[in-house]
Amino acid sequence: MGNFEKRLNELGVTLPEAPAPAANYVPYVRTGNLLHVAGQIAKDETGLIMGKLGADLDTGAGAKAARACAIALLAQVKAACDGDLDRLVRVVKLTGFVNSTPDFTEQPQVINGASDFIGEALGEAGLHARSAVSAASLPFGVAVEIDGVFEIR
Repeated sequence: MGNFEKRLNELGVTLPEAPAPAANYVPYVRTGNLLHVAGQIAKDETGLIMGKLGADLDTGAGAKAARACAIALLAQVKAACDGDLDRLVRVVKLTGFVNSTPDFTEQPQVINGASDFIGEALGEAGLHARSAVSAASLPFGVAVEIDGVFEIR
């Protein structure tokens, strides 16, 4: 078990198998040292985390959904690195989409659920640029979707 997975273990997180794509695309693309991971939707052990922020879910529930997306992102990175998460050099950028009402303005606090988790799990390698935007709807009615760019070796 590598250093990143030991830290995840300390946080009580075991990475799941990398989710398969839901349509006609690949889960990640490597170009040089950059790994582009397709959007990961909010899902936990009970299934999809669905709802609209500002109507069905509060900011805290949205942050938990974003954390779930971050875990799925790391599972994809691990798969792309042939099971060795320690090949991850750093998280470059996350783009978070929040299924929210037109008057909901706490998208950054929702996506903090992913950013805070990534920072806690990966330390300095987890420091990243980020966007947090509203979406009128997301696939399957999920609350959050996040994609990412990672530097790997």
